[in-house]
Amino acid sequence: MDQYEINKTASAEWPLWEIFIRSKQGLDHKHVGSLHAADEQMAIENARDVYTRRMEGVSIWVVESKFIHASNPGDAAALYDPANDKAYRHPTFYNLPDELKHM
Repeated sequence: MDQYEINKTASAEWPLWEIFIRSKQGLDHKHVGSLHAADEQMAIENARDVYTRRMEGVSIWVVESKFIHASNPGDAAALYDPANDKAYRHPTFYNLPDELKHM
């Protein structure tokens, strides 16, 4: 087994990390991709090398994929429908001044 095969086998056993980058123009972190790394420090360093080549990021978050829990898209109706009963959450009955743009 050559060095390439050893590295490939080792990286396949490393956990998967989800990568989030905050750009210089943004206030929030956006998911940019995933990578395998041995630990969080390696994940941050690899994410920097892979996802911020043009120095556009100011912050990197890495989250081990096994710690992310998501809702099932098939359950969307049951999950989101109760919000429709709360009219106060939808500002459709407010009168906005004409000077106010992009609201």
